[in-house]
Amino acid sequence: MVRENEIRPSEVAVSPPPATDAGLVFIGRISTPWTSRLMTPRQGRADGPVCRIEIFEPWVEALDGVEEFERLEVLYWLHQSRRDLVKQSPANDGTARGTFALRSPVRPNPIGTSIVTLVGVEGSTLLVRGMDRLDGTPLIDLKPDRTLFTPIAPPQPGDFETG
Repeated sequence: MVRENEIRPSEVAVSPPPATDAGLVFIGRISTPWTSRLMTPRQGRADGPVCRIEIFEPWVEALDGVEEFERLEVLYWLHQSRRDLVKQSPANDGTARGTFALRSPVRPNPIGTSIVTLVGVEGSTLLVRGMDRLDGTPLIDLKPDRTLFTPIAPPQPGDFETG
């Protein structure tokens, strides 16, 4: 069973350097049914429960046009995650992998991302399916899913570079 902050055999923790201000501003909050990491799904499901993403002022106006997209990429701050593991053992089988080879919420900079299905918009709140976050998770950003997005701006030279 997964435990909140255990160090498993073969996992490696480090002492991270002091945090520096990256200038992040939380633009909203994610509301989900889950209050414990032990109950949260490991990956969001398209048929999962409807969750809410509340956008704070002054960012509400930035939602203009979002309803045109079926799916959104949600970036959020994994506010309850530890930040010190460089090797993790997700299967708890005595083997470990580097943190950057995993989608674990334990990261040096705990930024998470999910692709969600937009169910509806109620004022400053988005209704979505596909979240895998704890209730109250701070929101960093929203973007249209890149696989569905066609740039509006005119092309630039790098757009045509290949090989």
